[in-house]
Amino acid sequence: MSKKVRVAIIGVGNCASSFIQGLEYYKNADPNDAVPGLMHVALGGYHISDIEISAAFDIDKEKVGKDVSEAIFSGLNNTVKFSDVPKLNVPVLRGMTHDGLGKYLSEVITKAPGSTVDIAQVLKDTGTDVVVNYLPVGSEAATRWYTEQILEAPCAMVNCMPVFIAREDYWQARFRKAGVPIIGDDIKSQVGATIVHRVLTHLFRERGVELENTYQLNFGGNTDFLNMLERERLMSKKISKTNSVQSQLATPMAKDHIHIGPSDYVPWLNDRKWAFIRLEGKSFGDVPLNVELKLEVHDSPNSAGIVIDAVRCCKLGLDRGLSGTLEGPASYFMKSPPRQVSDDEAHRATEEFIAGVEITGGRQNGHVADVLPAAAEAEPATPATN
Repeated sequence: MSKKVRVAIIGVGNCASSFIQGLEYYKNADPNDAVPGLMHVALGGYHISDIEISAAFDIDKEKVGKDVSEAIFSGLNNTVKFSDVPKLNVPVLRGMTHDGLGKYLSEVITKAPGSTVDIAQVLKDTGTDVVVNYLPVGSEAATRWYTEQILEAPCAMVNCMPVFIAREDYWQARFRKAGVPIIGDDIKSQVGATIVHRVLTHLFRERGVELENTYQLNFGGNTDFLNMLERERLMSKKISKTNSVQSQLATPMAKDHIHIGPSDYVPWLNDRKWAFIRLEGKSFGDVPLNVELKLEVHDSPNSAGIVIDAVRCCKLGLDRGLSGTLEGPASYFMKSPPRQVSDDEAHRATEEFIAGVEITGGRQNGHVADVLPAAAEAEPATPATN
């Protein structure tokens, strides 16, 4: 049991920048203090300062070869800088491209020369405990390929992207067989558009208002929104966000009455995201009751604290010999966990997991019981593509 949490990053973009800045910004935080966006300064015995960056992978020529402390402020990264980061002596290594570079990103990002490094071997050599997947939206093949490398190492995984790994029986079985845990899928920000939408939807249900129509429209100026102009890359993202909101209703809404998804790219917003949410309902006497709001956030810092907690929960899972999806933490930290529950229940289950409290119902310490399915559907092979 190591007293450090060795973390590798896949994709050194804005989210990685905020995550790494946060480790420096709060490294001396008092364990008794409350830090915005973190469940605990010291979670399960691991302080924020116990997290170390072990490796980083990217394909951007402006980042590969640089120390990660410099790379997080390079290229098209445009999130707010809230902390200087000292040299970490961790170079950004050339990763795998696959479908990680879409039509619009390929117009503004130049791939670094050279071949993909041996990802699994790097993870072994650096003593990595947990790998965080920060690949761009729509990187379906790339996420599956990297997951194979993570399993080969083997390491725990935090899947921040809306590519369904942790919730799928096939991959759950693979992680159980490898003896390592995973938390996923699709990070749920501290106070993001989806969590606000979920809470309002839950409020309508709890107060007896019939939700008839709703939308969530998001736009921003980071490369994530530029990438999402390629609409075919949005399928899993829209499914993830829509299901997260639908899960708060007793009966799912018809697809023509619910619209959730990114809307447009506005370069001058940089890493700010603006979300417009509207709910139209029917109250007592069939009288209309409508809610409309605008949410403004800096997109990447909004998720960084959640990921800091998630990697520490993964390390606790490793320490306890748990494997497969950690259901309690996944339900709290992610939009598309294996099991959707209310946010209050998810928070309670995660606190119980941190404390090591046994959970009834065939699950122990918030993870899926260690029983392989009789027949796991095989994932299609993903060929390597530089």
